Amino acid sequence: MGRFVEERFVYRQTFVIRSYEIGPDKTATMETLMNLLQETALNHVMTSGLAGDGFGATREMSLRKLIWVVTRIRIQVDKYSRWGDVVEIDTWVDAAGKNGMRRDWMIRDYATGEIIARATSTWVIMNRETRRLSKIPEPVREEVMPFYLGRTIIHDCSGPDAARIHKLDDETAQSIKSGLAPRWSDMDANQHVNNVKYISWILESVPVEVLEEHSLASMTLEYRRECRQSQLLESLTSLGTQLAAGDDGGGAAADLGSVHLLRLEEDKAEIVRARAEWRKKT
Repeated sequence: MGRFVEERFVYRQTFVIRSYEIGPDKTATMETLMNLLQETALNHVMTSGLAGDGFGATREMSLRKLIWVVTRIRIQVDKYSRWGDVVEIDTWVDAAGKNGMRRDWMIRDYATGEIIARATSTWVIMNRETRRLSKIPEPVREEVMPFYLGRTIIHDCSGPDAARIHKLDDETAQSIKSGLAPRWSDMDANQHVNNVKYISWILESVPVEVLEEHSLASMTLEYRRECRQSQLLESLTSLGTQLAAGDDGGGAAADLGSVHLLRLEEDKAEIVRARAEWRKKT
């Protein structure tokens, strides 16, 4: 599955990009990269010997009916792999404040060793039955602390330094796509919509000409609440929005910015806010 490097602080795994993981331009999609990040994180927990009976939960978390949920994730992509390419992904964790955990990833092209993408995320604990957030119990903290590595791959995506993603509404959005319905296959083992699924719904309201002429250079997602299979969603997009200074974290230059919102169609409750940078295809 993978192996530990750097004295078991970093978990490393390789993947081949499959034919069903590429998009119209014959390169891996943003959803593919996010799925590979998630797979590496789950295998990290499994290989560490900490895994309980939950989806990425430790043994002490499973005893307390607790699960991890992501609150914010940021990914920067310098180059998208093609069908048949092999990528190598490193991941590690660290504390994020008193009651959160940060997980970082680095993706390399296996053939050249070139770093082609970076990602960072913030996670908190939720009770899987009440669906309420919880403090990290001390036994859980004692489980994960030996794996903490004080290393940041890109600018921290949470806390007071994180640039705020502005909320869109009917007046500020340039494009709105309604009637998006989660399917049974979109649900994960924790009985909520898998966080990667939201990306495809976000892109539903992006004009086709943007998708045809640009590729995503970076994406930041803030998860506000869960949605259930029976709920309909709306996707809102505004293009040309400048990103706030200090949140770009480096990476290749972008030609276009955008802000996005996923909300419930019925009561307009926020599900996900997102911001993206787009790079002109060459």
